[in-house]
Amino acid sequence: MQAKDLKRLDSLAGPLLVRLLPRRKKSAPAQAPRSALIIRPGGIGDAVLLIPALRALQAAYPACRIDILAERRNAAAFQFCAGLNAVHRYDEPGELRAVFKNRYDLVIDTEQWYRLSALVSRLVRARRSIGFATNERQRLFTDAVPYDMQEYEPFSFFRLLAPLGIDAPAELPVPFLELPDAARETAARFLARLGDQPFAAIFPGASVPRKEWGGARFRQVAASVALAGHATVVVGGKEDEDVADAIARATGAINLAGQTSLAESAAVIAAAKVLLTGDSGLLHIAAGLGTATLSLFGPSDAVKWAPKGDGHRVFASSLSCAPCARWGTIPPCAHETSCIDADPSEVARTLIQMLREGDRDTANVQ
Repeated sequence: MQAKDLKRLDSLAGPLLVRLLPRRKKSAPAQAPRSALIIRPGGIGDAVLLIPALRALQAAYPACRIDILAERRNAAAFQFCAGLNAVHRYDEPGELRAVFKNRYDLVIDTEQWYRLSALVSRLVRARRSIGFATNERQRLFTDAVPYDMQEYEPFSFFRLLAPLGIDAPAELPVPFLELPDAARETAARFLARLGDQPFAAIFPGASVPRKEWGGARFRQVAASVALAGHATVVVGGKEDEDVADAIARATGAINLAGQTSLAESAAVIAAAKVLLTGDSGLLHIAAGLGTATLSLFGPSDAVKWAPKGDGHRVFASSLSCAPCARWGTIPPCAHETSCIDADPSEVARTLIQMLREGDRDTANVQ
């Protein structure tokens, strides 16, 4: 089942199904959990931004067996968090049935709005359940916690650990992702022709059309970077191959789109001096690896989703209607394509500056 189908099913049947199940009663704090199920549907970005909280849970309860219930589209992100017991897929019926056969001390539903995951958490055999109190889903948890739309998302996930007495850090530890050695070795082979030359990684793709900036604009930036004497490497999936090939042919960039796994793409980004991308899972991977980022935001709220800290620069849409995305949904709009209105010349100048100077100052560029 596709993500859009799950969202449609949730909107049609979710509210009714939530009300049909008995309300969970708040439970008294128990002893340290020996087993936990963490539910994380959605895309790669949310999964990556959950990892700091997962690592804090592991540190607080080192003897706890932690299982993940993810989706096909984001399950691979959890390879960047060592020490997990198993990663099951939410949208694979056989794997979901296997989860229902288990018994857990604790289940944490990290979904922010949709109800189907809250239903799953209610049906899983667990003494204690934690989730966000964003709608009627809150009645299905023993501990329902508030959600703040203006809070950087990793810290929202830490709110789910507050009932366990685990506090959020003042700042996220960086790096907070771990790369497989094999992925680093593969990336090194792909990048060998660059030697020690610093380079910018470029990801021109997007999960939805409204978050796309356009291949021609990325090509213009890459051309300016090449004229300034810097190398670029294009990353992405098979769906990005045509755009990436056009960039590479016009600028001499190394094109790795469609040639690397998620972990190998992450290893390439880890070796880059800066990543240029829209609001994407690879953006959050770069932040989690400690790589500087230059990101382009349109419908999504940069306050909520853009990386924070030294080395991250943001071009946010200047349109009066932006940001408009809410709970993972972009409303119908008069703009037929992307609402990212960043000037390619300005983006190129900023990227070249970051390559030359290692710019470590965070700023929002309007």
